[in-house]
Amino acid sequence: MLLIAGGGQFISRLHGVTGIGWVDTIAAQLTHPAWHGFTFYDFIFPLFLFLAGVSLSYSLSGAINKGIEKKVLYRKVFKRMLILMVLGIMDKNMPVDIFNPSNIRFGTVLGKIGIATFFGAVFYLNFTWMQRVGIVASILLLYYAAIFLIPVPGYGAGDISFEGNLVGWFDRTFMPGRLLQKTYDENALLTQLPGMCLTIIGTLAGDVLRSLDLSESTKLQRLVFAGVVCIAIALLWDLHFPINKHLWSSSFIMLTAGMSFLFLALFYGIIDVLGYSRWSLFFKVIGMNSLVVYLAYHFINFDHTSRIIFGGLYQGLDEKWHPSLTALGSLALVWLLLYFLYKKKIFVRV
Repeated sequence: MLLIAGGGQFISRLHGVTGIGWVDTIAAQLTHPAWHGFTFYDFIFPLFLFLAGVSLSYSLSGAINKGIEKKVLYRKVFKRMLILMVLGIMDKNMPVDIFNPSNIRFGTVLGKIGIATFFGAVFYLNFTWMQRVGIVASILLLYYAAIFLIPVPGYGAGDISFEGNLVGWFDRTFMPGRLLQKTYDENALLTQLPGMCLTIIGTLAGDVLRSLDLSESTKLQRLVFAGVVCIAIALLWDLHFPINKHLWSSSFIMLTAGMSFLFLALFYGIIDVLGYSRWSLFFKVIGMNSLVVYLAYHFINFDHTSRIIFGGLYQGLDEKWHPSLTALGSLALVWLLLYFLYKKKIFVRV
């Protein structure tokens, strides 16, 4: 959320400005690869899906313990999915050309989160943790098999190029509306399947954290072990099915799941086990209103406001610094807005 709130823009705009090698290296991690490959920026969305699963573990188990019927929970998560899909369409298409549906992009980030959360909830409420592991393995293996065994007209089977892959052909053939890259959209139809696996995996992590039978050290060990195993599987799978966010390849799912386990273990260890939590207020303010952060940049020009308010402070510096300092000012404005909401206990949730 920090990167989305403006931290990412600040760092990426430093690329080639400071003359410091490690700064450029970090900045280069905040752009997506053209096709195969992986950068840290690719990790943001999968981490959202994973943490949605962690949250599901807490909320659904709590609801079941209170005696809330499953059908009530199904209605709730289904309604949430529909709301997120609508918000996603608004976010990616404003102003929405409602009279020309072919111009509307229906595959969105928020929609994908809503779909993954809905199916993650269904699987969580009806299957044991071992069965959920089996479901994830089955989906990722079937997705892998489909891409390499089902022939694409004009390209054949097993083509994982941008033009010839099965996912793109499926979207072009069956997905209504506008595709992000005209002939392809990474948030359209088929990629919903591997995407939801991250949320299902997140419910497994949530169950570990919730367990009253495990000590803190055992929870840490299990999270780290799961992370290492997932990353090892990803690196092996990458030898044949490359790590690729656009395809949401099975190796990409395992890599980001492993990283999510390790990040969760790191912050659980620092905040819950060691008790170092006061430093986290800056990040907590951002995280408590993640939906506001995500949508705010599409409706408010924070860069414009930042230049008006802070531009005089850096006007005398070399112009190459202006874009990054403007982004830093934007981050400050976003945080102050979110801090105001935090202090007023206003939290926008779906």
